[in-house]
Amino acid sequence: MKHVLSLVVLFILSSAALIMPVSAQDEPIACVQNYDPAADYFADEVTVDYAVGFDVEYFNNYKVVHVTTPWQGAETPFTYVLVRCGTPVPDGYDDATVIEVPVQTAVSMSTTYIPHFVELGLLDSLVGVDEFDFIYSPEVRERIDAGEIVEIGGDATVNVEQTLDLDPDVIFTYGLGTPDYDAHPVLLNAGLNVVLNGDYMETTPLGRAEWVKFTSLFFNAEAAANALFEDIATTYSDLSELAASVEERPSVMVNGMYGDTWYVAGGNSFMAALIADAGGDYLWAEDESTGGLPLSFEAVLDRALAAEVWLNPNFWLSLDDGLAEDERYAEFAPFQKGQVFNNVAQVTPTGGNNFGEAGVLHPEELLADLITIFHPDLLPDHALIYYVQLQ
Repeated sequence: MKHVLSLVVLFILSSAALIMPVSAQDEPIACVQNYDPAADYFADEVTVDYAVGFDVEYFNNYKVVHVTTPWQGAETPFTYVLVRCGTPVPDGYDDATVIEVPVQTAVSMSTTYIPHFVELGLLDSLVGVDEFDFIYSPEVRERIDAGEIVEIGGDATVNVEQTLDLDPDVIFTYGLGTPDYDAHPVLLNAGLNVVLNGDYMETTPLGRAEWVKFTSLFFNAEAAANALFEDIATTYSDLSELAASVEERPSVMVNGMYGDTWYVAGGNSFMAALIADAGGDYLWAEDESTGGLPLSFEAVLDRALAAEVWLNPNFWLSLDDGLAEDERYAEFAPFQKGQVFNNVAQVTPTGGNNFGEAGVLHPEELLADLITIFHPDLLPDHALIYYVQLQ
């Protein structure tokens, strides 16, 4: 077990706080003044090792980025040609979006991108977001309060005029493949540089986290992204190796009713992978879906009545919240035994939840939390970061 114990000790000592931001660059990079076609204008490059939704190819003065799976069922990839400012645009990319890099201003239309700006040292470039309420990051909230970040709205009702006034170099957003909900067609029609990020389509924790490299491509911040992700991946791998040694795995159920339906995580989902890597026995592990699996209350009760651990039950802050929602929840064994854990340790009054923000970039912290819940003897000194045990 390569360096597991020393790395775990280091992780325990630092796990109560997020990784400190890595500066992407000490000084702004000026555009090229005297272009040399033989020169390589990208000192640092990224490789994509875990994510399956994007790739990048480097040339002397430009990068070609493909987002291959922006949403489920997307028929064609999105291509972005990132040209070093001050150098010529290459021929042969008529159907691609051409963007000069490094970009100076950007809009984030998902909370999962927010930690990229914070931890790559790019906060000064963040000028807009879709909604203020759901952002947790204290650094970003401080800039919101100071009037340095604008709220542009989301989906197809995005405020185009306000966005045009903001005139960002790039807008990072996502697509669902549904015109009524997607913002990118409206923004593209307005002539804005829109980039589709497909991180939510990734089914592995490290695959989702690796999209920090995608963001870095637009700022020429590859060196910072490589250093950050290497630490994340190394710690995650060693913690999962530690959990792989367990002989007994507690059975795990997830989520709660949403209206008349109980959506559990699919067996090939991000959450299912986390549970498995933490040494848990996910009760729907044999399912092959990657998203939410819709079930009835009775179907979940039949499968999970005797479960040992219950994770992520809606937005409960206590067991009484669960009973107020549906008294039938008390029938489940983990509810009766007090083994219900929710990812609400870091939330704001307006609904921001760091589990879905920094937690996406830091699956090693999520993994440490789940190992502590499932096997507290493995990480006896770890204090839960994102989870609380409901009382």
